[in-house]
Amino acid sequence: MNIKHASLLAITWCATAVPLFAYAATPIETREPEAATGFIKKQAVKGDKYMVAAANPYAAEAGQAILAKGGNAIDAAIATQLVLTLVEPQSSGIGGGAFMLYYNKADNTLTSFDGRETAPSNANESLFLDKHGKAVKWIEAVVGGRSVGVPGILHAFASAHKQYGVLPWGELFKPAIALAEQGFKVSPRLHGLLTRQLNPGVMNLPVIHDYFYPNGKVLAVGSIKKNQPLADLYKDIASKGIDAFYKGNNAKQMVQAVQNSKVAPGTLTEQDLANYKSKQRDAVCIEYRVYNVCSMAPPSSGGVAVLQILGLLEHKNMRAVKPNSEQAIHYFSQASRIAFADRNTYMGDPDFTAVPTKELLNKRYIASRAKLITEHDSKAKAGNPVDYLTYAMDDSYELPSTTHVSIVDSQGNAVSLTSSIEMAFGSTVMVNGYILNNQLTDFALSPRINGNLVANRVEPGKRPRSSMSPVMVFNKDGSLRLVVGSPGGSRIINYVAQVVIGVLDWDLSAQQAINLPRTTNRNDYTSLEKGTALEALAPALTKRGHDVRIIDLNSGLHAVEIKNNTLYGAADPRREGVALSDLTQKSTTFKF
Repeated sequence: MNIKHASLLAITWCATAVPLFAYAATPIETREPEAATGFIKKQAVKGDKYMVAAANPYAAEAGQAILAKGGNAIDAAIATQLVLTLVEPQSSGIGGGAFMLYYNKADNTLTSFDGRETAPSNANESLFLDKHGKAVKWIEAVVGGRSVGVPGILHAFASAHKQYGVLPWGELFKPAIALAEQGFKVSPRLHGLLTRQLNPGVMNLPVIHDYFYPNGKVLAVGSIKKNQPLADLYKDIASKGIDAFYKGNNAKQMVQAVQNSKVAPGTLTEQDLANYKSKQRDAVCIEYRVYNVCSMAPPSSGGVAVLQILGLLEHKNMRAVKPNSEQAIHYFSQASRIAFADRNTYMGDPDFTAVPTKELLNKRYIASRAKLITEHDSKAKAGNPVDYLTYAMDDSYELPSTTHVSIVDSQGNAVSLTSSIEMAFGSTVMVNGYILNNQLTDFALSPRINGNLVANRVEPGKRPRSSMSPVMVFNKDGSLRLVVGSPGGSRIINYVAQVVIGVLDWDLSAQQAINLPRTTNRNDYTSLEKGTALEALAPALTKRGHDVRIIDLNSGLHAVEIKNNTLYGAADPRREGVALSDLTQKSTTFKF
């Protein structure tokens, strides 16, 4: 299956017959998954052989060490994420899930691994309803065992490694084990997020509180933090495989922690863990100008939405407008409105719900929707890509506290990995040194709206909708052009689309595109990044009818760009990530 063929498969597989329901669209949550913690100017990193860009220097160093040792992109992604679980615990980890695109250059194939969490077998559509049948308050849904889905990331990693990995499985755990035992320096970002107390569960649940507030005091910047329980678990998984996670003592302890949570006990069982299976799916792709842009299929809503935005803007010739000009921001916001209107209505788990992926990416449908883009701002309504669905609006929140890793190895293989535990610090249920997700709050809290079933409602074994949008871009000849993705909740869609436009339409480098001031519109209001040149556009956009809000926009984009057989790594100045290559200084942390 070559890349061109993959795109055709990717937008047709979703036609599998599944039950049809009256669908409900999703209102946009205004809370942010993580607070902004500063802006650090960064420059592109050059590489001749390999490149890794990740959200924390320790994690990038682990990936770099694996690549230097002869590992491939899959190997490096696994090692990088295992370290992120330790050093960026608020954002992702083995207690959560992931979407991963993998490009295998040798046979020019693109595939994806769906390690999204699933609802436990005893969960049902009333999971987040109170005794009166009303949805509980958002924060009541987030904290505690009730919100924990079956973690999927390790199963996805094991599946990917079995097919494509080069180094032995156990070798990939060595950097994380060493760092967990020796200790890592607490970063300013982790300290800052703890002091902000974004998630009340960190203060209310004793295990996580004791970990981050030893002796009652928040972890200080630069202090050394060890995590022996996580190191011990990693040793077991390294030697015994993922059964050491999904079965045995860890599984028992995870279930006990969830079911006996001090706040909102959950329904997770050992059988849920033992039965979990990740899925390998075709990516979704569209042709955009002379490029082929690919992302993650449902249950990610992000992939389809990013591709829809690009398809809509292809009708507006973004090359002809200046980067981040008033006209560019207006067109971008209108395309985003339209994509979000469809996304909020039709996206869900395709194994449970009819998701019209093929129809949403149909060129004729997109062309008809592009006619809705005018010179004045207006709220978009969902289109009718198919004639057998009705819809309303659901009340999921989708606040991924997320991370992204972009990798290209010495063989030209690539990984675009976005992983998450949802809210900052997840459910705050912690076991064996890692935090469990609260991904079940990515489902609609209310299963019915105005009598209509919601597509993204809770059902046993179902995957909640996600906004994670790992992307790869290919040139006309099929060669790899760009690997990119971001954290940021539902704003991920805008963050990623804006960078792709910056690189492909405005001829910016990936680092320049990431450095651009951010803008978002989720079919609600037009946000402009606080403290940037975009603030000056507010009056003109207001005259066009925009509800403009100047706010912090906390993207965490990481990219690898390929130009003239040279790799260029890029990291978002809004977070603490870095890009490392074969030409940058090798890690002194990891020697194995």
